[in-house]
Amino acid sequence: MTTTTKPLTLTEFLKLPETKPAREFINGQIYQKPMPQGKHSTLQIRLTDTINEAGFQKKIAYAFPELRCTFGGRSIVPDVAVFQWDKIPFDADGEVANVFERSPDWTIEILSPDQSQTKVIDNILFCLRHQTSLGWLIDPDEKAVLCFQPNQLPEIKRQLEDSLPVPDFLDLRLTVGQVFSWLKLGQRF
Repeated sequence: MTTTTKPLTLTEFLKLPETKPAREFINGQIYQKPMPQGKHSTLQIRLTDTINEAGFQKKIAYAFPELRCTFGGRSIVPDVAVFQWDKIPFDADGEVANVFERSPDWTIEILSPDQSQTKVIDNILFCLRHQTSLGWLIDPDEKAVLCFQPNQLPEIKRQLEDSLPVPDFLDLRLTVGQVFSWLKLGQRF
């Protein structure tokens, strides 16, 4: 017996309960993100903390881990989504809103061992087409960062001393060596 099912709409997807790990809605399909592992989690928390150290105090920007961003017909969950302060939605009580209906200003993805690099790059490129100014794809196994900027070819940064691009609105300097040194807990670069 053949059963046909009606394709899910974005509105219907957003009514579904959240899952851990998160699901994403891309081109009418639902994709489950892989469960983060040790290297992924370590890089995610250190990046989030470092970006927030640079942007929070002066209310310049804020980095959110695993934040659902819904825009352009997709609903994605970047590993780190960075928003300029004036683009963060706040509710009537002055608290951060639960729903973010725009692309992040900077999107960061950390490749997990079983994750499709093509799907992750597709999400980064989608963000760039919707006003995101910078995308990183961090590959912990390769010790490399693939950097995406609008209207430019991607760059692969893999030398320890390579400076990583950051958005102009942040006073932050990071090198490939600094980022990957975070995987050696307790050691300084």
